[in-house]
Amino acid sequence: MEEPKSVIAGYDGSDEAAGAIRWAARYAGQRSLPLHVVHCSLWPLLTRNLGPVPGVADSGLERAAEAVLEEGLQIAQAAAPALEIDATLLHGLPASHLAAVSARQELVVVGSRGLGGFLGLLVGSVSLELAATASCPVAVIRSDRHPDGPVVVAVDGSGSPAALSDACTLASAAHAALSVIHVHHTPAGYPHHGPHWGKDAAEAVLQEALHRARKQAPSVPVDGTVLHDASVPRAILEASAAARMVVVGTKGQGFFRETIGSTAHAVLHHAQGPVLVSRRGGGH
Repeated sequence: MEEPKSVIAGYDGSDEAAGAIRWAARYAGQRSLPLHVVHCSLWPLLTRNLGPVPGVADSGLERAAEAVLEEGLQIAQAAAPALEIDATLLHGLPASHLAAVSARQELVVVGSRGLGGFLGLLVGSVSLELAATASCPVAVIRSDRHPDGPVVVAVDGSGSPAALSDACTLASAAHAALSVIHVHHTPAGYPHHGPHWGKDAAEAVLQEALHRARKQAPSVPVDGTVLHDASVPRAILEASAAARMVVVGTKGQGFFRETIGSTAHAVLHHAQGPVLVSRRGGGH
């Protein structure tokens, strides 16, 4: 029998990562899935002196890494006491390890370590790299300002089936409303053909997405909107300002599968709340 998929949560000892662990534990509990907490120690890349200091109990860099992992495990257990949780200490670069661990798993969850005061970029390099390389959806958790808000999912002209499916799963698990948005845009500098140009096609994309969402998540309140903006990311960010989670797809494919596309990249960098980037086996 195939083992159940797990929710993977990375923990580095930061406040942001602690928030991600709590979110992951609650979500795993909602889905009745096991949680796997992972800490990646960088010390072996920097020094071979990992052992304890002679005569000093509970010392050494390896022990410090173990303590960080134990702390992450305790945070998860406090957030979801009945949950099945295990923990693993790995050595090396966290994005690479978490991407490998994510293979055939349900979701990988990390915190955001970005410098919020620097050009408004709110996501760190590990989160960004993982969002571009993981083999399953990636949730980047930051300031959970609207825990009772809707799940907002952006669909493009393809209908973004992976993103829509992930959003339906999230909304169903959390008993939350689902808001589907599609941005009808004319890039700046292109000629405008009037306010109704392309409106029917945009509305058709939205209605098809709403039909599939209601079929996949029949117990979830679902609404939808066609937005009009010259910037797709801007429209998504404004529409998801009060969301508990915004879900976006990724265009990374083929030789460029280790990318997430410009829209997901911008949303991941600038969203104020949690973001889920839908990935499937390296790029769908």
